[in-house]
Amino acid sequence: MTRLPLMGHTRPDQIVAWHKGQAITVARFLADVNALADQLPPRHYILNMCGDRYRFTVGLAAALVKGKVSLLPSAHTPEMIRQMRAFAPDVFCLHDTLNCSIALPQFRYPEVTEVADVDPVIPLIDSEQLVAVVFTSGSTGTPVPHQKYWGPLVRSVLAQAERIGLSATAPAHAIVGTVPPQHMYGFESTVLIALLSGHALCSAQPFYPADIVATLAEMPAPRVLVSTPVHLRMLLDAELKLPEVAQILSATAPLSLTLAHEVEARFDAPLQEIYGCTETGTLATRRPTQTNEWRLFAGIKLSQQGEGVTASGGHVIQPIVLNDVIEPTHDDFFLLHGRTAEMINIAGKRSSLSSLNHVLNAIAGVVDGAFYMPDGLSDDHVMRLAACVVAPTLTAPQILTALRAHIDPVFLPRPLLFVAALPRNSTGKLPREALKNLIQAQLGEHP
Repeated sequence: MTRLPLMGHTRPDQIVAWHKGQAITVARFLADVNALADQLPPRHYILNMCGDRYRFTVGLAAALVKGKVSLLPSAHTPEMIRQMRAFAPDVFCLHDTLNCSIALPQFRYPEVTEVADVDPVIPLIDSEQLVAVVFTSGSTGTPVPHQKYWGPLVRSVLAQAERIGLSATAPAHAIVGTVPPQHMYGFESTVLIALLSGHALCSAQPFYPADIVATLAEMPAPRVLVSTPVHLRMLLDAELKLPEVAQILSATAPLSLTLAHEVEARFDAPLQEIYGCTETGTLATRRPTQTNEWRLFAGIKLSQQGEGVTASGGHVIQPIVLNDVIEPTHDDFFLLHGRTAEMINIAGKRSSLSSLNHVLNAIAGVVDGAFYMPDGLSDDHVMRLAACVVAPTLTAPQILTALRAHIDPVFLPRPLLFVAALPRNSTGKLPREALKNLIQAQLGEHP
C-alpha cells in the first residue's frame, strides 16, 4: 500500500493559506483539520458547501483524515440535491452560512475557537483512498458519477504544478481563484495545487472586478490568478489598476486570442490555458499567445478510437473517451477543434459552436455572445443557428457584416438577439438549457 502526504509543505511555519488577512501556517491548518475531523457527523459522504475556500479545504482534509468521501456535483439545485441523496443516502452537508437551504442533514462549520498549534504530523493518505465523487450531466438527466482517488489526483496536480512553474521547488506563491472550489478546475487549481506543492491559497472567492483587484492586492507577491474568460473580460472592461501577478490561468471555456493578448498586455504576465474534463482532470496546457497547440502532461497518451479520441496513461487510471474534436499533431501536442456535441454540419459546411463563438466575441464592441444550435429544423426544414449578444454600442447589421468577413453565410445567426447579459454560472460556463430558455423568452415562446 502506497501512502502519500496530504501536503507538500515541509515546515510547520510555512504559510498554507491566507484567511481574511491572516496567514495560516501548516501547524494551524493541521490543528483546524484535526479539530473539525473530531466533530464531523458519523456519515460516510459529505457535500462540502463551504463558500470560504479555506474552510472548504479544512473540510476536505478532515474528510480525508476520517476516510469520508466528498461529493462534488455540477450544480446545487433542489433536483441535484435530491439525486445526491439517492446516490448516497448517508450524505450530510458541511456549510459555513447562517441559513443553509440545502435539503440534507446539516453540519455548520464551527465558529472560530482557540486551537493550540502543536508540532504537526502531516497525515499520509492511502493512494487508493476514494477522495471524491464528481458528477457530469447524463443524457437521461441523471448525474453520472466519476470516482477520484488520492494517488491519481496527486499525480495530476503535481504534473500541472510542474508544467506551470508551481512545483515545490518554486518560491511560495499566493493563489487567488475566481472559481469555486467545488468545481473540478477550482478543486485542482486553487485547492489541491496549493496543498500539494507548498503554496498558499486565498480563502476569498472574488467575483466582481473591484473585488478581484482588492483580493489580489491583499496577497503577498508572487501571485497567481486562477480565473475564466468571462471573469477576465469583466476585469479588463472595468479598466482598474491591476496588481502585479506572476501568471494567470484560464479554463472552463474557450479563450479568444484577442482576449489572451489583452490579458497579457494589461497584467504584463503570461497567461496559460488549462485543458481537461471532469472525467480525467487536467491533461494539458498551452500559452495561447504563442501557440495553437496544446501540450499533454508527461505519460498522457491520446489514441484514435473510431471518430473519437481516448486519453490514457499518467494519472488517467482507465482509458477515457474525450468529448472533444482533437487533432494530434506531433509527439505530445494536439489541436483542439471544439466539443463533439458542438459540431455543426449545414448544407455540407462544417464548423463548431466554439469556433463561431470565438469569431463573435472577437468583434470590437461585443461584450459577450454565444451561438445556439436548436434541437430541430426550422419550418422550411433548414438548420438555422441563433445567437445572443451583449453589445450595447453595436447594431445587428454591424455584427452580421463583421461575421460575414470570417464565417460562411450558412452559419449566420437567424435570429440575432440583443440581451443585457448571458445566463452564465459561477465558473463562467453557459449551460445550453439556460441559453435555450433565454432565447425562448426573447422570442416570446413557451418551453
